[in-house]
Amino acid sequence: MSSPYFALIDTLADQRFSGNPAGVCILDKPVPDELMQKFAMEVNQAETAFLLPLADSWSLRWFTPVCEVDLCGHATMAAAVALWRHFGAEIDPFIRFQTRSGELTARRVSSTAGTVDEWTELNFPAERVHSSAAPDGLLRALGLQSEPLGIYRNRMDYLVEVDSYAELIALQPDMRSLAQVETRGIIVTVASAVTSPSGRMSSDFVSRFFAPRFGVDEDPATGSAHCALLPFWEQKLGRKVLVGYQASKRGGWLECESYGDRVLLRGKSFCSVEGTYHFTE
Repeated sequence: MSSPYFALIDTLADQRFSGNPAGVCILDKPVPDELMQKFAMEVNQAETAFLLPLADSWSLRWFTPVCEVDLCGHATMAAAVALWRHFGAEIDPFIRFQTRSGELTARRVSSTAGTVDEWTELNFPAERVHSSAAPDGLLRALGLQSEPLGIYRNRMDYLVEVDSYAELIALQPDMRSLAQVETRGIIVTVASAVTSPSGRMSSDFVSRFFAPRFGVDEDPATGSAHCALLPFWEQKLGRKVLVGYQASKRGGWLECESYGDRVLLRGKSFCSVEGTYHFTE
């Protein structure tokens, strides 16, 4: 490898400087976990992805500024885009990753949402939710003004369905209290049609994602949360292809397709920074 490559890439974005930025480091040799964690803290994005070449695929790990996580969609998308940019025609348009959540794949595709832009498609496990009681402090910390329509959870997150887009947008959680809830994150969602700033997409459902326990108060766009949101809304809306809008300050847009026990997540990315990194042990 000619040089240590680093990129900052906006993923799941409708336009430049939106969506969720992720750092990506392409490694040429293993480095200590502690060093990756310190570098992720320095980059200070919701996630930084670290790639290491294997025989016929790539090792992929994700770090928030405070810890390593089991699954991350937007940083996986950023990792694929970084590989395609750095290696160009030398790398396959279909990439396999070995991760803490098993093998994940990414490929270049065209969206079915009426655009002609080249997007990235991720193949992720469906993370179905089941009904659950609210853990102590969850609803109070979220600051809901009315009773939720339902509370659910999976192995990673809680999912709370609210009854209006207005309530979703108005949420101002107490992050210190929310961080006391023992979970990776909290997904809040509602069925609602919102048009993207470019006018090219319209949502079927809207969500927000909070993970203060993992050092991310509100994530701009969360691919792994849509592994739960798609099967949830597929059952309610009766369609296998749905568009999700994540109503953060930056805004995130995903086209999601049900694929058996898998979820296909499609999104557009923009590279904002490219350069080299320097690890100091």
